[in-house]
Amino acid sequence: MARSQTGSARRPLITGLKLALYAGLLGLVALVVAVAVAVASLPSYEQLSRRSDLGQMIRVHASNGTVLVSLGPSFGQWLSYDQIPASMRSAMIAIEDRRFRSHVGIDPLGLARAIGSAVIGGHRVRATSTITQQLARNIFLSNNRSMGRKIKEAILALALERKFSKDQILELYLNRVYFGGGAYGIDAASRRFFGHGADHLSLGEATIVAGLVKAPSNYAPTADVEAARRRSEVVLKTMVDNGFITSDVAASVNPAEIRIQPTAKQDAARYFTDWALPQLDTLIDETSEPIDVWTTLDIRMEEAAERAIVANAPDGAQGALVAIDRDGAVRAMVGGKNYSSSIYNRATQAVRQPGSSFKLFVYLAALESGMKPTDTMVDQPVTINGWTPRNDTRNFAGPVSLREAFSRSINTISAQIGQQLGFSTIADMAHRFGISTNISTYPSMVLGSSEARLIEMTQAFAGVSAHGTAVTPYGISRVVTVNGRELYRHDPPEQRVLVAPWVAAEMTDLLQSAVLTGTGRAAQIGRPVAGKTGTTTSNKDGWFIGFSSGLTTGVWMGRDDARPVRGLYGGTAPARAFHDFMSVAVANRPVEQFETTVPMPDWQLEPEEEYTAGEYIDLNTAPMVDENGNPIPGQPAYPPGYDPGQQQQLPPGQQPPGGLSQQWLDNVLGSGRDRQQPRPPGQPIPPATAPTQPQQQPQPQPPRSTSDPNAPQPGAPGSQ
Repeated sequence: MARSQTGSARRPLITGLKLALYAGLLGLVALVVAVAVAVASLPSYEQLSRRSDLGQMIRVHASNGTVLVSLGPSFGQWLSYDQIPASMRSAMIAIEDRRFRSHVGIDPLGLARAIGSAVIGGHRVRATSTITQQLARNIFLSNNRSMGRKIKEAILALALERKFSKDQILELYLNRVYFGGGAYGIDAASRRFFGHGADHLSLGEATIVAGLVKAPSNYAPTADVEAARRRSEVVLKTMVDNGFITSDVAASVNPAEIRIQPTAKQDAARYFTDWALPQLDTLIDETSEPIDVWTTLDIRMEEAAERAIVANAPDGAQGALVAIDRDGAVRAMVGGKNYSSSIYNRATQAVRQPGSSFKLFVYLAALESGMKPTDTMVDQPVTINGWTPRNDTRNFAGPVSLREAFSRSINTISAQIGQQLGFSTIADMAHRFGISTNISTYPSMVLGSSEARLIEMTQAFAGVSAHGTAVTPYGISRVVTVNGRELYRHDPPEQRVLVAPWVAAEMTDLLQSAVLTGTGRAAQIGRPVAGKTGTTTSNKDGWFIGFSSGLTTGVWMGRDDARPVRGLYGGTAPARAFHDFMSVAVANRPVEQFETTVPMPDWQLEPEEEYTAGEYIDLNTAPMVDENGNPIPGQPAYPPGYDPGQQQQLPPGQQPPGGLSQQWLDNVLGSGRDRQQPRPPGQPIPPATAPTQPQQQPQPQPPRSTSDPNAPQPGAPGSQ
């Protein structure tokens, strides 16, 4: 009876043991199958070594090679197992996984020890991930602490151990693990913290790097140098305890003497990099391989630009500066006083009224029409479509030359030029020189009432400096991979003429006069400077844009909310900032004299003749045709007395007979009414008349103030 009762009591226990055994065997089979499937699905060693899954690394360099900013993950060079110093390998194994060489991917002894410690101590089970498990998590999994993730991590670790050798796993780990500061892999960490490659790591440096894995944000030398050094002492002790080094070797290392590379200030050029880097989307197709971007930024000029803006911008106001070299290379860019407090780039994004700096386009149109700097106009009251501009002095100077009018920024003269040429003509000139914003054709536009960007205004002045040819700003000179493969190189664009060279020369004459004797005197730097001030109504905006020795610089100052700034004129703080910056920027450049007189080309001075396929055509006797080459109705086919059958081929070297009758050419082309007759120096320009050209429509009447009929139009800027 007793035996029967004992047997009955044992049956559930035996059944439970059998079920546990079956479940264990089933689980083992499932684990083997899972590991086998994982091994088959694992990427190859070559694929795992690419690191493209971590994102694209971009290092941005200044023109001298200095790293301006590092974006995305930093990888450094991939080091093979043999290239990794033995001290680095030993330090990592000692502190992260001392039984790495003996376990199968997971460490049962370590896990049992952690569980026992938790039971005895009454706390949670501490993490016991092996190097292989950490590698599996870094490559394939997230960092959540769920049981499902831990099971997947264990299976992948076992699979990695089946597919790769211990040396390969350690190599993958050391080249992929995150060490803080954006650095992935020991080479990136070594370059980030010590300034050299990981293949030259000393024992002390290796202990600092190995100590970062546990908590990169806490132990990174860039975050807390002392914490990093204390952690290295722990690593050294662990290496001694596990037999990797002797006590004497450990004692020879003084963590306090390990030199940590200081972190470069990266906010300095962020306005520039924020503007330049988006251009990569149109320049290259590479989106995963690490790249080095070489830019046009000059560190010395950039620092000088920052100092100039901070030192001169009025309290409560912002400032911006951009400097463009003769080929379009942007050498300096400041979008505000402090990038950390405001990332808004006022050099490239803000649109503000340019004030009288817009008169550049007014006088370019005047010079192109045939006016000369020595021509005379009368500074007197002017009313155009109900708008009466006033000068900043509230006085009228009477007859003045265009040079004096520009230098003193006389508003009435600009208004008369606009009325004579047509306001749409001036708007077209501004667009021709690169202004992309909308420009109204109200009469007040000649005083800079339409908004523009600083970089585009500076680009326009650079076009004048370049003798009337287009200058396109650019910031990226070349892009290469970390292995040196070139992906892009800037090629100079095809030259595009904006105005004739003599027009640009005469404009330079006016701009130089504005600095020598006019409103821009504060911008003088002891060498030839040409430029123009700009001030808007109620001193809301102050501008100075000018060039010297091939460098064109634009400065803007004002408040973001467009409120008035007391005492702000283009000829004060902006001109002084220009002076402070350019004194440094061009100090090492040769002094260049301006070309203010350029001779007319021969085709404007000599009789007009054409040669076609070796045949000389005398336009005095050529057929009378219209602009499309068709006979003109009612006109004789040829001049009286001319026999077309006698047209002869000229022998080589023989000059054509006769000359061209300008009167006949004007009759044929209908151009006599448009011909500009030269005026003797000092003779006044005739009063402007309403434009008669079809393309120049009558200007719309803008709203006027009912309280003061002489007040400027709404939005009309000041005179400087």
